[in-house]
Amino acid sequence: MICYHSQPQFEEKKVTDFTIEEKDKQIALTDEGVEKCEKYFGVENFSDPENMEINHHVLQALKARNMMKRDVDYIVKDGEIVIVDEFTGRLMFGRRYSDGLHQAIEAKENVLVRSESKTLATITLQNYFRMYQKLAGMTGTAKTEESEFRDIYNMDVVVIPTNKPVVGNDLQDAVYATEKGKYKSIVDRVEEAHKKGQPVLVGTISIEKSELIADALKKRGIKDFNVLNAKQHEKEAQIIAEAGRLGAITIATNMAGRGTDIILGGNPEFEAKKEMAANGYDEDAIAFATSFVQSDDEELLKAREEYRKLLEDKGLMLAGLSPDEKLVEIVELPKNVHPWFVGVQFHPEFKSRPNRAHPLFRDFIRASIEYSEFGEKI
Repeated sequence: MICYHSQPQFEEKKVTDFTIEEKDKQIALTDEGVEKCEKYFGVENFSDPENMEINHHVLQALKARNMMKRDVDYIVKDGEIVIVDEFTGRLMFGRRYSDGLHQAIEAKENVLVRSESKTLATITLQNYFRMYQKLAGMTGTAKTEESEFRDIYNMDVVVIPTNKPVVGNDLQDAVYATEKGKYKSIVDRVEEAHKKGQPVLVGTISIEKSELIADALKKRGIKDFNVLNAKQHEKEAQIIAEAGRLGAITIATNMAGRGTDIILGGNPEFEAKKEMAANGYDEDAIAFATSFVQSDDEELLKAREEYRKLLEDKGLMLAGLSPDEKLVEIVELPKNVHPWFVGVQFHPEFKSRPNRAHPLFRDFIRASIEYSEFGEKI
């Protein structure tokens, strides 16, 4: 799997009535723009302190119209403006832009303009976390911020070694003279890997960069890919889970889909759910089919049976059911896929007795003796 990371590049645009500075996300009126505003509002000096409120509203309206992009900076959901985190692509429910910008966007999108929120108190995340008596955590990115953890929280960072040697090849960074050259190189590598059927995951720092790479792929004639942005927020886990399929191309922000396994060849559970949805099953039926809730409803039981068949077709075999045959208790992979791979939804250790281990444990020990670490017979 190949991963790429894009970096931002900013430029300053100039138009007749106002200038836009992309880097700082600032907008300012030109002399021509000020003259038009003075004529429109009937004031002599638009920069006069008594006209500062009008000046402020004009700038926020221009910013909402020309800088804030729908489905990039925000989305419209259920008649409300929901902010999109530019780095993670996550929806930030309950958050609102300040200084009237949110109201300007609401007016732009023709939704209900709500009153401006006021900040009554603020606290930094660092000070908020320090209010806890005990702090601990586990993450894959703590080592690079070790000094911050020690200085701010007086915490040590301990690296847990991997159970097997790391086989990933961490290549040197490639630096390009222009942003255009960088994206051309990315698209070249993606196209090359896609022709071989190799799944590709492209990591970006923002939704804007994800859309830029997507457009570049379309120009190359590559249209079969997934872009994870605010519009697919609710399907985030599903899109990331399918990133390991043969020939799959997935473009997403670096924070997207955390906690979701990317399995080479595809995720059987997500593939089964996707096919059930395509076959006309609603979300409630799919949720029941994948749960352990019991029911006598024939339609729901039919959905669960369909889910089981789809899982088996994807290579995940159902090896054991509950006594009433309504719940899946044991699943396993075929022997040609893995010598011994079993998943259970119960505790076999509780069913073991002294000198009488549960059959699952006996099979596990037998398989461990029969196969070495690399799957070769001893």
